Amino acid sequence: MDGANQLLVKSKALTMSDGALIDFSQVIEIDTSAVSLMLEWRRWAIAENKQLSFVNLPAGLTSLAALYGVADLVS
Repeated sequence: MDGANQLLVKSKALTMSDGALIDFSQVIEIDTSAVSLMLEWRRWAIAENKQLSFVNLPAGLTSLAALYGVADLVS
């Protein structure tokens, strides 16, 4: 299982609080799986009727999100 899938599985064991922040300041390497992970977290927040924010996104991650047309969903 890759890092993004492991992180998704581990995060599902947590309770999502309203107004949760996911901080990417310590992220060094990114690829398309990071965008997929963010979208899955966003879907989870919507299903739970919670607000979710992503902060300190690396430039490469915002570029990937823009490339795939989902920048508004991960900003």
